[in-house]
Amino acid sequence: MALFLGLTALPLAFGIGYSLLHSTGLAGIGSEGFTLRHWGSVLTGSEFWRSLGFSCWVAACSIGLALGLALAAVVRGPERWQRGILSWLIYLPLTLPAMVVAFLVFQTLSGAGFASRLVYRLGLTGGIEDFPNWVNDPWGVGIIAAHVLMATPFFIILFSNLYQNERLGEYAQLAATLGATARQSARRVVVPVLLRQAFPTLVLYFIFVMGSYEIPLLLGSQSPQMVSVLTIRKLQRFDLADMPQAYVIGVLYTVFVVGAVVFLLRKKSGERSLV
Repeated sequence: MALFLGLTALPLAFGIGYSLLHSTGLAGIGSEGFTLRHWGSVLTGSEFWRSLGFSCWVAACSIGLALGLALAAVVRGPERWQRGILSWLIYLPLTLPAMVVAFLVFQTLSGAGFASRLVYRLGLTGGIEDFPNWVNDPWGVGIIAAHVLMATPFFIILFSNLYQNERLGEYAQLAATLGATARQSARRVVVPVLLRQAFPTLVLYFIFVMGSYEIPLLLGSQSPQMVSVLTIRKLQRFDLADMPQAYVIGVLYTVFVVGAVVFLLRKKSGERSLV
């Protein structure tokens, strides 16, 4: 445990500590002594809060859509994901890097992409300008689509394994013998167990989507930007005055993530203790 903490927790603690010092003017290029001016600029401005809200929006939509698709796929046919050709093919999407998925979504949903050309050939639009703006848009449709493509196979594999390990097929048969329909069995027995067992993984994946960089960098708009893109943009700008703000955003995002994880996992722990 000591070795694990030394290799994981200590570097993270040093990084957060340096970010805190840099954000308060005590370290880094152009350090000017202790000041809270950079913190005030970030906290009182709207850019960070819009970025944080946009990141939560993208993560919630991505996880929600992928979760619904994966649950529907596993509940309706769990055996097809445990044996046969689909049990092998479902792993193939997981081999694609995030940048490759982002590029595929860009080539499909952009104004001159495959979807736009297809609907034009079908006579549904009069040109590129008539196609909806699904890439680099303020709602993050392209970002959400890319994350759904990445998350859905992962959740299908996760739920399929949980379905088998928790022996949910036997519980579903028991519910059927007691008079429950297939829909009632899925809604009241199978889905609640899958969601409860997968809850920690869902929380961690939510945080992963919030902090993703490659996909929103290629598919996101200039405003609002996700937290990771906003942080790197401020960190790499020529204006050195923006660098402390990047460290402020990094510290605030770390506090937000740690607080969310502790709150949600403590809530989950409390539910288990009641059971």
